[in-house]
Amino acid sequence: MNLPYSTLRKRYEAYMLLERGLSDNTREAYLRDLDTLQDYLRTQGVDFDCVELHHLEDYLVELHDTGIAPRSIARMISGMKSAMKYMKREGLIDGNPALLIEGPRPGRHLPEVLSVEDIDAMLDAVDLESATGRRNRAIIETLYGCGLRVSELCNLQISRINFDERFLIVTGKGSKERLVPMSEPSIEEIGLYLHDERPRLDIKLGEEDIVFLNVRGHRLTRQMVFIMLRQLAEEAGVEKTISPHTLRHSFATHLLEGGANLRAIQQMLGHESIATTEIYLHLDTTRLREEILLHHPRNRRRATRGDASR
Repeated sequence: MNLPYSTLRKRYEAYMLLERGLSDNTREAYLRDLDTLQDYLRTQGVDFDCVELHHLEDYLVELHDTGIAPRSIARMISGMKSAMKYMKREGLIDGNPALLIEGPRPGRHLPEVLSVEDIDAMLDAVDLESATGRRNRAIIETLYGCGLRVSELCNLQISRINFDERFLIVTGKGSKERLVPMSEPSIEEIGLYLHDERPRLDIKLGEEDIVFLNVRGHRLTRQMVFIMLRQLAEEAGVEKTISPHTLRHSFATHLLEGGANLRAIQQMLGHESIATTEIYLHLDTTRLREEILLHHPRNRRRATRGDASR
């Protein structure tokens, strides 16, 4: 392949952004995966247009031998297939041996679920006398009350919140927008933060419409939110492993336990496929059996007959 790798990388990045509309996180992950594959092939003296199936299989064996988790290998295979599909489409390679690769089937990983008491304890641990107290309470209520991804929270705009109608609009994965109903506590806490705390900040140029800012007037990073939640959980005595996603998962789980429709939860979470939503949701078998007994038409008919015979 005569095309320099640096040029290929830039073109592939542009393709992922402009044609596929992939998120920043996904693009970065796929580019890292491509770099890792390129480094391996270089050690083998093989260019992309000469890659054969056995090269890719040897590469995956090496990944496994270095102790990389099956879930990570599965994602790297996805990135490899995406990149080689692009190269084939652009005529940079004649064949695509990555099509014959089958990845490991990672088991479903369900993050911790916080109880309402856990969340209340974290809220109570917030020091409202601090410079970021109102902001931190609003962040917890927004993550838990709206089920946002941490990237959606960090980029949330004031102009996209409708306080009267109680909804906000976020841009999720693939640059897709969705409307999210807001909980009453999230509306209240964001309002208090915007009124009492945020006006005291020296807001930097370009950040005027961003809701959640740090003490220097810049938007928060995902890592900042992660650290803040971990610290509050520790202060609150919550011993579970906490991340921003824990609150999003708890939001979905509690909705399901309260009787919400799975499709509605899918829309609120912004999942393209309901299969993704099902990974978040876990019903114990007792509750599931009760739902079947209560709602299945044959069970209802049998219960009606039983009542009539008495």
